[in-house]
Amino acid sequence: MDFMAERFSGVVLRWHQEGDQENRPTMGEIGLNHFAPYLMNRIISRWNSNMAEELREYELSTAKMRTLAVLSVSASLTINELSIFAVIEQSTMSRTLDSLEEQGYIRRTPRAEDMRIRDVTITEEGRTAFGRFWPTMYDSLVRMFDGIDEEEYRAFTGTLHKILLNIRKHEI
Repeated sequence: MDFMAERFSGVVLRWHQEGDQENRPTMGEIGLNHFAPYLMNRIISRWNSNMAEELREYELSTAKMRTLAVLSVSASLTINELSIFAVIEQSTMSRTLDSLEEQGYIRRTPRAEDMRIRDVTITEEGRTAFGRFWPTMYDSLVRMFDGIDEEEYRAFTGTLHKILLNIRKHEI
């Protein structure tokens, strides 16, 4: 894979900071190993594949796991909010919630002030189901960050928060 071993030219962000709108670096100058969206895609694709393999043992899908994870740290959320936080399209989220409700893992309750809005909460059975999977998920996180200390981890997540603020479409 020689194409992956290219040397970084150091011009990924500098051209923009210097106001040089005409001389953007090429993909070849940046290289895939220094193009952050490519690296993020590879990492998340591998994470999702690993999680999907592990989830089979627990009879959960990736969408169900994400939904339960978000609900495990939230009092209640609307379907729209849950779709954003779990990074799942709303149509997929609706089917996921149907299945989770059938399993007894979540509850949807209409709001008294607006019956069109449903608040979604996790049930004790849902907490238990997520609790069974959490050690596997956490151990995978720790393996992914092997050799990275706590300070680097905090700096990394701080950078991710800045990126998310730059690109987000929703206020949440």
